[in-house]
Amino acid sequence: MDWNVTARLHAPYVKIFEEERELTVMLMVDVSGSRWFGTTGKLKKDLMAEVAAVLSFSASINNDKVGALFFSDTVEKFIPPKKGRSHLLRIIRELLEFEPKSSQTNVSEALRYLTNAIKKRCTAFLLSDLIDMNTEGQIRFEDALKIAANKHDLAVIRLYDPRETTLPKVGLIQLHDAETGKEMWIDTSSRKVRNQYSDWWNKSNVTISQSLAKCRIDSVQISTAEDYVKPLVKLFKSR
Repeated sequence: MDWNVTARLHAPYVKIFEEERELTVMLMVDVSGSRWFGTTGKLKKDLMAEVAAVLSFSASINNDKVGALFFSDTVEKFIPPKKGRSHLLRIIRELLEFEPKSSQTNVSEALRYLTNAIKKRCTAFLLSDLIDMNTEGQIRFEDALKIAANKHDLAVIRLYDPRETTLPKVGLIQLHDAETGKEMWIDTSSRKVRNQYSDWWNKSNVTISQSLAKCRIDSVQISTAEDYVKPLVKLFKSR
């Protein structure tokens, strides 16, 4: 209520202030070797680029600053958050063309870098398949995840390909690890082998989901075989 104006007009006069909304949005994009996998006509890296581009344009429409962090087992590139069309187009171009020096994954390194580089609270989206576990099947980044989530508004977008969930029964095949370069032969005609793989995938999913829930982090899984719009809408509604 503005009492001076009210007295002059002899009628109530209320000033309405609209708070300027300016957020900082950081995209943390996994550029490790596993992103080159895809069996549905789209690689994980292509899906990752599309989702990141949608998030970038959405943030730009809201007049937010947008930055990006590309990581493998180290931080490959950091683009400080800024506004502007040319800056946004630079991020999109990097998403499509960037070539990392390493092919391995260390999610902790990226989370620690975010925590140290961005001093004020921001909204951060971690786009990754989160395949970063020790030999016991435990994720290696829970501590860093907890610290980053306490400082920033962190959301996780997990991307996967349907073929990663189960092994097909196609006999003897040679597998190549895109991150370590190791190769091995496995007999997919063996039910035991297929069941062991399925068990590993399911346990990994449960472990990751439990860690995200423990840290109170909103997350969503998106397959290369599905439209990413509905999962993204679901993520934003949950927030």
